[in-house]
Amino acid sequence: MINILKKISSTIDTINEWVGKFVSWVTFVVVLVVFVDVVMRYLFKTTFVFTQELEWHLFAFIFLMGAGYTLLKDGHVRVDIIYQRLGPKARSWINLIGVIFFLIPGCFMIIATSIDFVQTSYAVMEGSPDPGGIPYRFIVKSCIPFGFVLVLIQGVSLGIKSLLIILGVNPEEERECS
Repeated sequence: MINILKKISSTIDTINEWVGKFVSWVTFVVVLVVFVDVVMRYLFKTTFVFTQELEWHLFAFIFLMGAGYTLLKDGHVRVDIIYQRLGPKARSWINLIGVIFFLIPGCFMIIATSIDFVQTSYAVMEGSPDPGGIPYRFIVKSCIPFGFVLVLIQGVSLGIKSLLIILGVNPEEERECS
């Protein structure tokens, strides 16, 4: 059973690693788009609605799709005045309780409530209301449930790792998973 849990956790981590690498390239694209927007605005005294909307669409994609990767890398902001002073088992208890009672229900709530939002956007082929804006706004809206699915599964992985630590098993031992 422990090997199965390790394999599940490892698979989830791998998925979010791949997504994180892809998102890092999208971050590079955002830098290029912002650079082009700044050059157009300050050198040529013009700007395009499409470019400005593309900036926030890409930012939304990065934020939503990269949240699971950020959880994998323990990069989310937390107030850890007490947490950082605790031992591994105590931190694992906090993580496990947080995953079970807050992260998983919160993700389910957002996924469930965003599905209708996304379906409506697809049904009307929602685009930008601004002339020259991005015609496919429904695509970025679909990142909401997908992004929270990635956070949800990464939370499951974190919960598994925490449980294994509580049980006295090192979740990082890859040999036992293979």
